Amino acid sequence: MPERQAPSQAPTEPNVAVAQSTPRKAAEGAEAFAIEAARLMHDDKTTDVVVLDVRGLSQVSDYIVIGSGTSDRQMRSVLDHVQELGAARDMRAFKTHADDRATWLLADFVHVVVHLFEPNARAHYDLEMLWGDAPRIAWERPDQLRRDMAGLSPQRR
Repeated sequence: MPERQAPSQAPTEPNVAVAQSTPRKAAEGAEAFAIEAARLMHDDKTTDVVVLDVRGLSQVSDYIVIGSGTSDRQMRSVLDHVQELGAARDMRAFKTHADDRATWLLADFVHVVVHLFEPNARAHYDLEMLWGDAPRIAWERPDQLRRDMAGLSPQRR
């Protein structure tokens, strides 16, 4: 009778490699997702949108997207749209949160965290100052122009 051999570890090794490459793949798509989320927030009338690259500064996330909303209804709608974008890109939100008065909404996509603030709450928490060492990522589309307050001279935003 032939001797039985122990099951080989070889079949599980490719699975391990796939499992390890999935987070790496998600991290590589995080910047593109952060930029698209910022563009979507801008399209949904969120103001003062900022994308911060916190790789190397944060052990929790790679990018932070911050924007200000005008009402709780608008902010909730924007957050829903960002979650739909994440689902379409296979980056589902790990956790979402809104305070009682909807002055700060958050969606955590692991590699990207999206914050939507009411302007006074944003000034109070001042995440841009907290992450002041983080480089800002340009997210604007090339065809978007911003005019100065008098509307005299177009400027690249």
